[in-house]
Amino acid sequence: MKRNEFLQKGLLATGALITGSSLSASTKAGTMTADGKPFNLNYGPHDGQFKNLAGNSFLDQIQFMYDQGFRGIEDNGMSGRPPAEQEKIGNLLSKLGMAMGVFVLDKGGNGANTLAAGKQAHVDIFLKGCQQAVEVSKRCGGKLTTVVPGDFSRNLSIEIQTANVIEALRRGAEILEPHGITMVLEPLSDTPDLFLRTSNQTYLICKAVNSPSCKILYDIYHMQRNEGDLIANIERTWSEIAYFQVGDNPGRNEPTTGEINYKNIFKYLHQKGYKGVVGMEHGISGKGKTGEERLIAAYREADAFM
Repeated sequence: MKRNEFLQKGLLATGALITGSSLSASTKAGTMTADGKPFNLNYGPHDGQFKNLAGNSFLDQIQFMYDQGFRGIEDNGMSGRPPAEQEKIGNLLSKLGMAMGVFVLDKGGNGANTLAAGKQAHVDIFLKGCQQAVEVSKRCGGKLTTVVPGDFSRNLSIEIQTANVIEALRRGAEILEPHGITMVLEPLSDTPDLFLRTSNQTYLICKAVNSPSCKILYDIYHMQRNEGDLIANIERTWSEIAYFQVGDNPGRNEPTTGEINYKNIFKYLHQKGYKGVVGMEHGISGKGKTGEERLIAAYREADAFM
């Protein structure tokens, strides 16, 4: 399932109602009452996660996020937005002092364009995406772009596939590094056809690429499904991790809705000194304004680790 399809479906999901929340909320005029105190970590919501409380405009949603204490965003679809809109988002983030998390590299690797195959046409598409990312970064201020190397090329050995991926990523890093942009490689659990599956595998590739512009995106939802032992695996690969995303499992909704102890994980990240955005790449367990209020309450609960 594509990321934008997942987010659209996730935001329509049904589930838990607000329980035990200390959040003070008011739905008058579609707004909420909150002190706006920043969180201990820099959680980054997506476009659409507060559309019922703040309206359909992403700019209005960003202002609402700030008012609720969020100090970052991420936007997988940033590369597909018109340049003027990218600039407006970047200007608002700068005005509010908010951080831009990841945006997905255009055609940064998928089943039809796998870097593991070693085909020049696939590499050329990837490199064109890297060049585009430089321009997107200038407009929105984002310095992190997500790359998924694509599917296995099963007619080749795993060693040859790995070498092909490393070579392509080295060429991408040559484009991004002068501009201070980091591509973050994301191992996924969506299908066993995907080449990149674990943090250890991604760690090896980043070490081989050997560039500050090639690091790991550790998505805790995906890694819970693929490898578990979350904190230990984060610790082992810490030197190559540049970004985190979250989602509880099962269900891929907000923290507190599944089996992952996010309060402990967030405490660990805080103790490690992580200052980047923690991307909220997940759906919402409830519907409408109530679901969005529950989303905020869930992050307040999981963030209460001090």
